[in-house]
Amino acid sequence: METTTYDTRPRAGLKEWIGLAVLALPTLLLALDITVLHLAVPELSADLRPSSTQTLWIIDIYGFMIAGFLVTMGTLGDRIGRRRLLMTGAAAFGAASAAAAYATSAEMLIAARTLLGIAGATLMPSTLSLISNMFRDARQRGLAIGLWATMFSVGIALGPVVGGLMLEHFWWGSVFLLGTPIMVVLLVTAPVLLPEFRDTRAGRLDLVSVLLSLATMLPITYGLKELVKHGAEPVPAVAAVIGLVAGVLFVRRQGHLDDPLLDLRLFADRAFSGALLSLLISIGAVAGIYLFVTQYLQLVEGLSPLKAGLWLLPAALGLVISSLVAPIAVRRVRPAYVISGSLVIAAFGYLLLAQVDARSGLPLLVAGFILVYVGGAPTMALGTELVVGSAPPEKAGSASALSETSTELGGALGIAALGSVGTAVYRDEIAAGLPANAPEGVRDTFAGAVAAGVEGDLLDSAREAFTAGLNATAAVCAALIAAVAVIAVITLRRVAPTGEAEQAATVGEPEHVPA
Repeated sequence: METTTYDTRPRAGLKEWIGLAVLALPTLLLALDITVLHLAVPELSADLRPSSTQTLWIIDIYGFMIAGFLVTMGTLGDRIGRRRLLMTGAAAFGAASAAAAYATSAEMLIAARTLLGIAGATLMPSTLSLISNMFRDARQRGLAIGLWATMFSVGIALGPVVGGLMLEHFWWGSVFLLGTPIMVVLLVTAPVLLPEFRDTRAGRLDLVSVLLSLATMLPITYGLKELVKHGAEPVPAVAAVIGLVAGVLFVRRQGHLDDPLLDLRLFADRAFSGALLSLLISIGAVAGIYLFVTQYLQLVEGLSPLKAGLWLLPAALGLVISSLVAPIAVRRVRPAYVISGSLVIAAFGYLLLAQVDARSGLPLLVAGFILVYVGGAPTMALGTELVVGSAPPEKAGSASALSETSTELGGALGIAALGSVGTAVYRDEIAAGLPANAPEGVRDTFAGAVAAGVEGDLLDSAREAFTAGLNATAAVCAALIAAVAVIAVITLRRVAPTGEAEQAATVGEPEHVPA
């Protein structure tokens, strides 16, 4: 029997832990960017007057670009240096943030968000890869990854309050300027605190694979958005088919390359695939419903951005607490049961949101959203470590990039698909009694109706239609999360509690456990 021993490599010191704080900045910024943008949608809509399609693109193009480029940027970092790529991306992210803040049209904002996404794709795989370099002791590395992932929860908690304060006193573009000082801090401290790492044995970057990966994701995403919104129409259907064909070609090419962009053998591990799929769907559900919850608070309840952020704070604090408790719970309970049990709580929260009405729904909305966050946090907190830990040590970089890709793609697809579902329900509901002379914006979105200044019965109808869209979206989320709970039990049931892993390391028993 092969004997497993404790990791005897050097333990990280004070410099590495301070460096971890620097590496946590991009994660914090990502969470802040997601939450503050949702709060800014009503003001943004009133100023730039984007169409419903443009509004969705403003929100989700960032996630699409990150998801599309993550694997590529992770591979590029191995070749040119992970710290160098991190600093290059930080400079680009800061500049693109300023461009987004001062956008004068919906098209300009979409372009700036596209650049933000490409720059953001350089940050996430670099940070996680550098953590692996800095924390070579297995126990320290697990703690470092857990703290790094928890920063996302902290950002979720701070985002509504910080965004609300900024929108209370400044214009909507100010929320994008949050990225500039954070990136300046990263650029100043990275050369001092972070090591450089470059894989001198890595092969050449396969540009054909890069193009095929983009040709897969972007057409499929576009096709999904349009098919959900408008039904079976030729252009989105063709786009989806093109994406699927490109995906098949991409997969086949990876199987024949000596140094593939994506190592498909990782998916043979059930725990790896299960954790990845759970992350994808869970993040997608949360991202999709968050868009409707923030708009309900501001448009249906008429709250200011700051007050809306304060109403979201209890749920965000529950997310932070649940994220911290989950790693403790898996010391004695198998991750499969921690994740699946918590997802049942999240599903119940979505069911509560499906019952919210347009006139007295605030208490139920807040209660349901607290359960959604508390129940969803363990999947997010444990998912990254499960994905990375299920992969062989030499594939940790690829696994890290796939974990981030799953998170970003899940969020982007959740906003696109679930946002389109809610919009479609709104349009069906509002069309029933809409007068012929109603402003065009009323037919499109509830934000458009508010921006058009409608009043009386027409405004009440729009409010009811929007709430119906929220209810339908929440019901879909409940079904998705219930399915993920089953998937987690099936695919992760062989992953041992971390406490048993430590005992196995002592006696020499091989266990299928996170690294």
